[in-house]
Amino acid sequence: MPKSNKHKAHTRYYLADKTLVPGVTTVLGILNKPALVPWANKLGLEGIDVRKYVDDKADIGTLGHAFVTDKLACRETDTTDYTANQIDEAQNCALSFWEWEKTNHIEEVGFVEKPLVSEAYKFGGTEDIYCKINGLWELIDLKTGKGIYEEHSYQVAALANLLEEHKHQVNRIRVLNIPRTEDEGFAEMILTEKQITIGWRIFLNCLDTYYAKKEGA
Repeated sequence: MPKSNKHKAHTRYYLADKTLVPGVTTVLGILNKPALVPWANKLGLEGIDVRKYVDDKADIGTLGHAFVTDKLACRETDTTDYTANQIDEAQNCALSFWEWEKTNHIEEVGFVEKPLVSEAYKFGGTEDIYCKINGLWELIDLKTGKGIYEEHSYQVAALANLLEEHKHQVNRIRVLNIPRTEDEGFAEMILTEKQITIGWRIFLNCLDTYYAKKEGA
């Protein structure tokens, strides 16, 4: 059984003419995130090194994500260089996903971790899981953290547009938050048509702002 890459390099997206374009996360990075400032301040007051804390949680999330997508892709997950605690918490993520899957049986996997690029709008993104559930093709985006936030709807709306531009049918878009620890909860959001429409509009506005700022730099 092949192994997945332990630490994947940051994905770079290119148009057919080799022009480098931004990823969905980079584009949405222009949005203000005021909640992060008091959160980081709170950790600092508790004597917690914010950078180490964030890096540790990111590693756990990356591995938990890999446990799920690797199994769907019939790959062995490489846990080299992860700590025992990180592996344990990452397994919690995977277990919560497979508990959810018992009542949302995946009938067919189209692909996992697939990077796509929009020639029409000039951006890229990586699809977590594209699969069929109850006869419907859906995009599943995995999150690990405290919950699902409004910004996630902008992200998956853009990812769904990428799928459709590449002629993949999208009947449903779902965001799943798979918890790492007991103080985090499982959550899911199935986007409504209104959320998809608004999310795509907001993403396009961010994309326009991103390119405008580049021109002015």
